[in-house]
Formats: sequence, C-alpha cells, structure tokens
Amino acid sequence: MDPERIGPYQILEKIGSGGMGNVYLGREAESGRLAAVKVLTASLAREPGFVERFNREIDAMRKLKNPHIVSLYESGVEGENYYYAMEYVAGETLMAVLRREKRLPWRKAFAIAIDVCLALKAAHDAGIIHRDLKPSNLLVTPEGLVKLTDFGVAQVFASGRLTATGGIIGTAEYMSPEQAQGKRAGKQSDLYSLGAVLYAMITGRTPFSGSTAVEVIQKHKFGVFDRPRLFVTDLPQRVDDTICKLLEKEPENRFPDALVLLRHLEQTISLEDYAAAGVTLASSVEGKGSRTTVPATEGALPQAPRHPGPATLMQTLMRAELSEVVQGGFFSALFNNIYVLVTLLILVILGGVWFFRPQQPTPQEMFDRASAALQEEPGPEWLRARREYLEPLLALDSNTWGDRVRPLLRKIDAYEATRPGRASRPRSEAERQLQLALYYRQVGDLARAEKILAALSALLAGDEQLAKLQTAVTESLDEVRRQRAGNEDRDRMLKAALERAATLARDGSPAEAQEIWKGIIELYGDDASAREFVRQAQHELDSLNPHHEPQ
Repeated sequence: MDPERIGPYQILEKIGSGGMGNVYLGREAESGRLAAVKVLTASLAREPGFVERFNREIDAMRKLKNPHIVSLYESGVEGENYYYAMEYVAGETLMAVLRREKRLPWRKAFAIAIDVCLALKAAHDAGIIHRDLKPSNLLVTPEGLVKLTDFGVAQVFASGRLTATGGIIGTAEYMSPEQAQGKRAGKQSDLYSLGAVLYAMITGRTPFSGSTAVEVIQKHKFGVFDRPRLFVTDLPQRVDDTICKLLEKEPENRFPDALVLLRHLEQTISLEDYAAAGVTLASSVEGKGSRTTVPATEGALPQAPRHPGPATLMQTLMRAELSEVVQGGFFSALFNNIYVLVTLLILVILGGVWFFRPQQPTPQEMFDRASAALQEEPGPEWLRARREYLEPLLALDSNTWGDRVRPLLRKIDAYEATRPGRASRPRSEAERQLQLALYYRQVGDLARAEKILAALSALLAGDEQLAKLQTAVTESLDEVRRQRAGNEDRDRMLKAALERAATLARDGSPAEAQEIWKGIIELYGDDASAREFVRQAQHELDSLNPHHEPQ
C-alpha cells in the first residue's frame, strides 16, 4: 500500500518503481514545491555498510548544481525506509522516447549526448561517478533539455556484488566491462555507458543482449558487438567510429573525459554539416572547362551567376599573391639573392654553435661542484672531481684557490692510495707497508695494523716526495684508532659473555651457555676484528657437543 506522506512531502501519486524502491510525486507542505520522492525498500537498510554509503553519496550528490543534472533537495528516513527527494522534471524518460520512436536520427542522438556530457563533466569535476547511466535515468523536458538523474545510486546500493536484496544493482545492458568485473568505476566507465546509450538511440537496440543479466555482462567483458553501420547503413563513418571508440573494452582506449568527448561530438556534427554543405556547393559552382549536359527539352544551359562564386574568389586571390611575388619589393628581391641566403645560413649555423656550446663554469662553480662530490661516499666521482675541477682550478689561479683546493686533493689522493681494486703491486716500499697494514685491518688484526701505520707515519714525516702517501697513512691510522676505540666496549661485552657462559656450563646449565655461544657466533661470525671471541665460542660449543656442526 502506497504511503500518504513521506517526511515533509504529501504523496500525490506513484510515478515509477524498480528493484530498489518506488518513486512518488510529492508536494512539500510548506512551500508547495513538487518533488520526485524515491523511497527505498526496507531490506536495503540491512545491507552491510548501506547507511554509511547512503549518507556519503547523498552528501556528494547534494553539491551537484548543473542545468543538466536533476537537483537533490533532501534525504531522510521514514520508519525503516530511507528516502531522498529530487527535483521533479515534467516530461518523459529517454527510455519512453525510444519505445515510441524506436530509433533517433544520429544528430538528435548526438545533441542528447552533448547534454549528458555537460552533466558528466560537472559530476566528474566534483569527484562523483554516476555508475548507472542508462535511458531510464535520462529525463527529456518538453523544451528538449536533457537532465541526468540518480547520480551515485549504484554506489549507494553496491555491497561488493552484482545483486542485492530486491533486484540487480545497475543495468546489465549499459554496464562497463570494468564494472562487470567488479573493478572500481571511473570517469571512462560513465563514457562507456553513454556509448551504449548512443548505440541504442541510433540503432534501436543495445550493443549486447541475452536471456539473463549474467549473459549480457559476460558479453560486455568478452563479446564483440556489431558496428552501428550494420543496422544504419547511411550512418556517417565518423559517427560509427565515435560510438565504437566509446565501447572499447579497455578504459584507456576510450575518450579520456567528458569534455574531450563533448568537443569531439560538436566537431563531428560540424564536419558532417560542412561535408553535406560542400556537396551542395560543389553542384552549384561552374568550374573551369566543365560542361553540364541537359536534355534538349529542358531548354538552354543555366547561366553563370553574376556575382563571383567561391572558385572565382580563390582564383583572384591566387593571382594577386603571384603578382605580389613577381613584382616584389626591396625585401623580396633581397631574399631572392643566393649570396644573401648563403650568408644567412652561415650566420644561423654559427649562432647555433655558439648558443649550444658547452658553458665553462666559473672558478667558484668548479670548487662548489668538487666540494659537493666529496660530500658523497668515496668513489669514482672523487677522481672525476679532481680531474675536472680541482686540478684545473689550481692551474688557473693557485694563489687564490691553493689553500682551499690542496686539502681536498690530499683527501682524494688518500682515497686513491687505499681504494679497493687498484693495482696490487706496490710502487714503493712505503706503499707496500701501507698495503700490509690495510690487509691486517681487513682481517681484523687492528693492533698490528695500528703498529705498522704509526711507524710508517713517523718514517714519512717531512718527506715531500711521499706527501700524498703520508696523507693516506695518516687517515688510515686515524680510522684504525677510531675503530679500535669503538671495539673496546664490544670486547668488554663479549669477554663478560664468555665468562658468564663458562660459569653456566660449570654450574649445570649447559643449554643457557650454548645460547650465549651461539649468539656470539651469530652476531659476530662475519666480523674479522671479533674473530678471537668467535673462535673461543665455537671451541666451547664443540667441546660441550662434539657432534655440533660449526656455525
């Protein structure tokens, strides 16, 4: 039984129904304003997440203000039924028009699609996707204005599946492939649906049909539709191509957005109008050397028009242009001279070479670039900075830049002397000792490495010929000493851990002792400087369990 009142609206009559509810014509008691009141079935409110989706989408739809979008007035709940009130549009749905007319001329269909594009652009700019565009959601006023309704409704009722209590969500015949696959709908999903609506308007049938909704949906995902020209043989190729592009399976192959589609539709109409006008114009123009043959009974040949036609005007313009070129003036004569043209070409080439020449950096820029390179980890960029910036800068002006450049050069020299991958054969005895110290540091014998480096540093002090190597020795010695200082705390911890494990083993807690030894091996097994502690832990572990495999 139909209600007498919904919210502030007195119900006048029922004007529609569907799987999601009924639509009534209502009048607001205070203002007397007419509204289309859509009352949703009570079972929908029990769908998971329905209330949150309803409120979110209704709030978004309330913001849409466009002449081609049916305005949303308000929403609410009456008992167990949610409802929303919309602008009442006198007229009929596009579905009713198609049932009556069967087919529409393509120009009229494109005009309707342009109105829909205006509505979609406004909605998409606001971040709202329609998701259920179809002829029954397009209202045509008596003045011919097209209005789109039920924005976001499919999203309100969607709960992660194609069907919901009361009926199918969306309309299978106009559903995009990505929606049929359960993917997120986007702007181009609405454009696909508009393409299906255009197809129906022009051909009188939907792109795909079937005995069940599931069958139709499968065809949207994988099927191939018949081109519109198969049913409308005089349909312009541009129109046919437009509809087929809208119905591409992949969204990226369709038009990018509603505005681009709108401009394309307008351009297609203009081009077809121009082509039609061109045929008429061509038949009325008498070309040079052309003859028209008519039966003798029709009388004399038609007279040429007294006013100049388009062909005559074009001929006159071409003659005037040629006359100007031939007569010319000072500049035309100048630029017709081969020597002038060759000179200009040479100037253009020289100008291009000068413009695109490598720009020489200033001394400050050279120093800044080198400094920036040395802020990074040591590597080939350090050597490049020395070669391209520091050495040229020192050669350019050593008085100004010497004190700032030389420390950076020494730093790079030290890196080069100790960097991995350099030639293994030392070039001097001092370099051999340096490499020996670096070897001991690498295997973890920091004490021996420090001893060699300290002696070598004292030996090289004051030797100008080995100044570069002295820098490398000094920096390596500082690094070893920092590393040894950092290891002291670790060594104390490991020594105490080994003593604690030995005590646990003696006191009858071998399992706990094993955990300590295993922990030392796990944490420091790859650390050469902790090799002695790891060896001792492994020895104790093997002694306690002779069959234990080394870690």
